[in-house]
Amino acid sequence: MSYLRFEKAVMTNLEESIRKELLRTNRSGAYSCSTIVDCNTRKYHGLLVVPVPELDDENHVLLSSLDPTVIQHGAEFNLGLHKYQGNNYSPKGHKYIREFDCGVIPTTIYRVGGVILKKESVFQCYEDRILIRYTLVDAHSATTLRFRPFLAFRSVRQFTHENGTASREYSLVDNGIKTCMYAGYPDLYMQFSKQNEFVFQPDWYRGIEYPKEQERGYASNEDLYVPGYFEMTIRKGESIVFAASTSAIKSSNLKKVFEDEVKKRPPRDNFYHILVAAAHQFHFRDRRSGSSPEHLDDSDDRYLLAGYPWFKCRARDTFISLPGLTLAINEQDYFEHVMKTAEKGLREFMKGKPLSVKIYEMEQPDVPLWAVWAIQQYSKFASKEECQKRYGKLVMDIVDYIMKGGHPNLRLDDNGLLYSNGRDRAVTWMNSTANGRPVVPRSGYIVEFNALWYNALKFCASLQAEFGKDKKVVDKLEALAETCKNSFVSTFLNEYGYLLDYVDGSAMDWSVRPNMVFAAAFDYSPLNQEQKKSVLDVCTRELLTPKGLRSLSPKSGGYNPMYVGPQTQRDYAYHQGTAWPWLGGFYMEACLKLYKRTRLSFIERQMVGYEDEIDYHALGTISELFDGNPPFHGRGAMAFAMNVAEILRTLKLLEKYTYQK
Repeated sequence: MSYLRFEKAVMTNLEESIRKELLRTNRSGAYSCSTIVDCNTRKYHGLLVVPVPELDDENHVLLSSLDPTVIQHGAEFNLGLHKYQGNNYSPKGHKYIREFDCGVIPTTIYRVGGVILKKESVFQCYEDRILIRYTLVDAHSATTLRFRPFLAFRSVRQFTHENGTASREYSLVDNGIKTCMYAGYPDLYMQFSKQNEFVFQPDWYRGIEYPKEQERGYASNEDLYVPGYFEMTIRKGESIVFAASTSAIKSSNLKKVFEDEVKKRPPRDNFYHILVAAAHQFHFRDRRSGSSPEHLDDSDDRYLLAGYPWFKCRARDTFISLPGLTLAINEQDYFEHVMKTAEKGLREFMKGKPLSVKIYEMEQPDVPLWAVWAIQQYSKFASKEECQKRYGKLVMDIVDYIMKGGHPNLRLDDNGLLYSNGRDRAVTWMNSTANGRPVVPRSGYIVEFNALWYNALKFCASLQAEFGKDKKVVDKLEALAETCKNSFVSTFLNEYGYLLDYVDGSAMDWSVRPNMVFAAAFDYSPLNQEQKKSVLDVCTRELLTPKGLRSLSPKSGGYNPMYVGPQTQRDYAYHQGTAWPWLGGFYMEACLKLYKRTRLSFIERQMVGYEDEIDYHALGTISELFDGNPPFHGRGAMAFAMNVAEILRTLKLLEKYTYQK
């Protein structure tokens, strides 16, 4: 039995099935996404969504959906599903679904009378091409299939509406057509593995509605252009493959290409395998001119996207996610590929040069500190010697850059602590804004910045002590670390046993927030064992949920745990009580370090909370954040790299402590 399988009762119940989303990606940032009943509920949904760098740095929905229709004896049964204004669903093709299975590739079984039709889909790994295979499993009489494509040709952040500018022109290609609605867009190729008839019947389908956008307080209606339909007969036992792409393909190769892609897909038969597949969805490869789509080239830049469907590659997310998305699943080579690209960006930033890599927010002050933390994880996975060989100079250069005041928003004070100005602009991961200002204006001595700084100093000193040649450098680093340690404790630790979130002169934030957990989790901590236990106890009592740590304690002022409503309402809730699984990863690491095997069963129970999530929101991945109060609904982006990464890293830590003698 498949791990991700749903019977007819679930599929035909729209209240339940329409909440479940399905995401498939390739390695160029393109994706295919909808609900498991093929009813688009977000403006980000689409059958073929691709980057169009000639226009901007956003993704664009080219093909919104493809409605199949089964025809027998002149009777038509449309298997599509769209939501229109007034809560009207049409043509209600979900009622024909018998089952849905996502064990290897998404597979839907439809039953229309005596007709059983199987639909399977894959997104080609290194091409912007969605492939769908339709197989007529059973039929008692002559059967015809009709396919009606719904076109958008728009940014994922916009809507399209009926207009006279859209081009209706198309050209016949090998077993299909190519068309392009607007100048500047690539051609959309729609082809079949079998000869077919295309009937030009242009029309706009008006008033299609996206309920997820309604929930988020955005506009939610658009019109989609349908140029006509494809029609062909199909025999019992026959399979037909449809391809939508920005490039042509030889139609006679479609069946083989589909089979080859299926062979690359690992089974999603347990929690770990599902998370590994989810980790690969964040891979992004920027091909150099002339490099082959199918073969990796060392000149290609490799990235990790922060999430889907709207996130790009962000520097902080990259370094936090990197160990979990690579080392935790034994993919050291991809760690090295991504770090090679990221190091290029880091060095360009530290030298004041324009970035040549596609990494956003490199200027955030904690980014170089997280880079050192990521390299530290590499040293534990590979070896300290290998780490020094590859990244020792980078670590030393980052620490030296900060010590010399190179960063425009990191000041090293005489007390050994780092000061960062975040009053007018968000500088930490708690980066929500309202009316142009941070909702949580964390500024001054920020607790995780300085926990990261102490950890970086000690790690750098350990590398220099073992592999360096200058004892004076080690002594300087150790002395600064000791100063930092003493100041950290006196600045952040309060009489209630937890850490202040930030201190800026006489202003100090007494809110109970999860950022203190890093000081208890890092390999080098400025806290002693009792202090770490005290911090962890407060996190357990006030912040821990089955979906990670809350961003604010319910006992603190401004607690707002429900991430719902219009944009402004959600901005104020974003870091004011919502729960984040990636923070839970560091919490569980601290638990294991402090209590070792005695906390194994507790950590395993926490993992169940995440395993329950993989078939609820977006199948096989983890949402961006969760409500801080029961029932802890998943919210925000459907897939978030840091969450998947830290759950994988926690599983790796569990394995280490389980088999530790």
